[in-house]
Amino acid sequence: MTAYEPEGATGRSGSSGPQGTPGADAGYDAVVLAGGAARRLGGADKPGVRVGGRALLDRVLAACAGANRTVVVAEPRSTAHPVEWAREDPPGGGPLAALDAGLRHTTAPCVVVLSADLPFLEEETVRRLLDTLRPDGTHESRPAAEDARPARTGPGIRPDGVLLTDPDGRDQPLVAVYRAEALRRELAVLTAAHGGLDGLPLRRLVAALDLTRISDPVASFDCDTWDDIAAARARIREHGHVLDEWISAVKDELGIDLDVDTDVLLDLARDAAHGVARPAAPLTTFLVGYAAALAGGGPEAVAEAARKATALALRWADEDTPDAKPDAATPTTPAGATPTAPATEPDAG
Repeated sequence: MTAYEPEGATGRSGSSGPQGTPGADAGYDAVVLAGGAARRLGGADKPGVRVGGRALLDRVLAACAGANRTVVVAEPRSTAHPVEWAREDPPGGGPLAALDAGLRHTTAPCVVVLSADLPFLEEETVRRLLDTLRPDGTHESRPAAEDARPARTGPGIRPDGVLLTDPDGRDQPLVAVYRAEALRRELAVLTAAHGGLDGLPLRRLVAALDLTRISDPVASFDCDTWDDIAAARARIREHGHVLDEWISAVKDELGIDLDVDTDVLLDLARDAAHGVARPAAPLTTFLVGYAAALAGGGPEAVAEAARKATALALRWADEDTPDAKPDAATPTTPAGATPTAPATEPDAG
């Protein structure tokens, strides 16, 4: 099942099919588990809780936007990015049952598995996980529990996956990338041993896999309680993060995906405000965006329009300086001469 209906989007389709095909440059699929009961939040709709103006689910979907196919295991809802929907049977069967349901929709050799409550997960972290799961690398893994299989190490040994650990060293198996064949193999083993996956904890799967671990206290932060939500919202508004967070929120809200040099636009706004008047800053940046759209859009169009507007603002400011010199393109009157009136044609009437 496929559904995509971004909130407040303009100029974007309300539905989308699979976002790619196996073998694309991204080389991975993503499964996002978003159907938990959120008991510690009093049963609130946790994937829809907003942090920095964006739903937690949308923040996670942005981090795995490079996937060939993204499958969300939950009841369908409006999202800012195209996804496919899946559901464990019966609903509420637990994380392993949900993972199995999502995995059935994937075809890529590597699968990024994520929970829907990771406010600080970014594409860079997803890429780091994928790069660590390199096909020909040597790795060292440590068992996650006493009942884990002995770790394999050495040249040519390929781990089954890579996951993050939190600041206390605890595994975060829902911030991870796995080899799809390893997941299918061990899920089948667990299904045969227990007659199904309903109610089984994730640690049963983690213990059966040979994993590499990466410590990342920020990306592994998840929101289980309202205190966690409050902490995430506070961090979003810290000075070093707020502008990037705001831009991401606006792009999601408007349904656009455009990477631009924000420093160029900020410099333009500064020059327009100082050289012309304060209200010129927002008006000029709006006009630059409009001009870029007419020119076909894209970072290059924005940069070119900003360059022209910045040059204009600087020329405007130069005219207001005491030692401003006449513009070369403007006719001038020699010093001491009397300006002459412009010539006029005789009145034909």
